[in-house]
Amino acid sequence: MKEILAFLNELSQHNEREWFLAHKAEYQDAAARFGEVAAAVIEGVRAFDDTIGPLTPKDCTYRIYRDIRFSKDKTPYKTHMGCYINRGGKKSGYSGYYFHVGAKGTGHMVASGDICCPPDVLKILREDILLGGGDFRRVLSAADPRMVIDQTDALKRVPPSFPADSPDAPYFKLKYYCLFYEPDTRFVTAKDYTKRLLELFQSTKPFLDYINRAVEYAQEERRESPKNALFL
Repeated sequence: MKEILAFLNELSQHNEREWFLAHKAEYQDAAARFGEVAAAVIEGVRAFDDTIGPLTPKDCTYRIYRDIRFSKDKTPYKTHMGCYINRGGKKSGYSGYYFHVGAKGTGHMVASGDICCPPDVLKILREDILLGGGDFRRVLSAADPRMVIDQTDALKRVPPSFPADSPDAPYFKLKYYCLFYEPDTRFVTAKDYTKRLLELFQSTKPFLDYINRAVEYAQEERRESPKNALFL
């Protein structure tokens, strides 16, 4: 992992096409090393969550090139390498297990869940939490305490038709149903990094199952009512 971080640190200091082309062999070596880590993590996840099915690092990792078309930041390359392990691959719509390692100033991430839930999934999740009698809170308590709920862009008020005085009111406000942890570089460069990462992921499996149940139900409803899906 140290070699990967060394390349990313250099890239963050020289984030320009000419430098990248001159150091492309170093990038390819770092990407190959990250692919090996990703392959090991995929197999480790499959040992406790076989719903992910047959996946390769290519199904789960991302290009280094940034999409700068609509961004004020015109630097051409990402300064992190990430992997998203979920049922059907990263474009399937299912929630999954995510990790990335980044250059200094970018940071590292471990996450389970989804930050792009469409409106129908959000609605189902909120209804499940309302009717679950505390099930969601019990699922959250099963996760490693370092994995905390992401409250980014949470609503200021509980959505209409949901009780504001419920003990689950904070969860009705969520837009991101995701647990995350930002480890330090010592965690990422430890010899047992993969083992530590898998332990965190395994603790969040009940949470991920809960989210994916809503995703699955929403997808079934879209198949049954394709016209309605056009307006989501």
